[in-house]
Amino acid sequence: MTRKIFINLPVTDLPRSKAFYTALGFVNEPKFTDDTAAAMQWSDHIVIMLLTHDKWRQFTDRPFAAEGASSLRLCINLPSRGEVEEMNRKASANNGMADADPPTDYGFMMSRAFADPDGHIWEPMWMDEAEFERMQQAESEA
Repeated sequence: MTRKIFINLPVTDLPRSKAFYTALGFVNEPKFTDDTAAAMQWSDHIVIMLLTHDKWRQFTDRPFAAEGASSLRLCINLPSRGEVEEMNRKASANNGMADADPPTDYGFMMSRAFADPDGHIWEPMWMDEAEFERMQQAESEA
């Protein structure tokens, strides 16, 4: 069996959220999409489920996080620094908020966090794993 992850996110405006995630490179999967939910495919194994508040309440009666609260941070790995920068730019250009937190850069790894239109925090990051391993090796030899 192939394992998949479905990340459920409550959204206030489903069409706006679908447009936002499409602009970032997610692909809508119509067979799991209707007026109350949209499946936005990131990869063969990762799908973001955008759920209207009414749909969300079918699964839980727990309260939504307060606006501005920090409850979740979704980190995704991208193949280059440029793609991290580009995703942050696209988030800002499509009703999201670029640099929701200060950018980080450790040389071998960097990230730029953004918020989607509903305040969900994403952290696209790039890492040169070979450089990280070289740094660890040099540290252990010192």
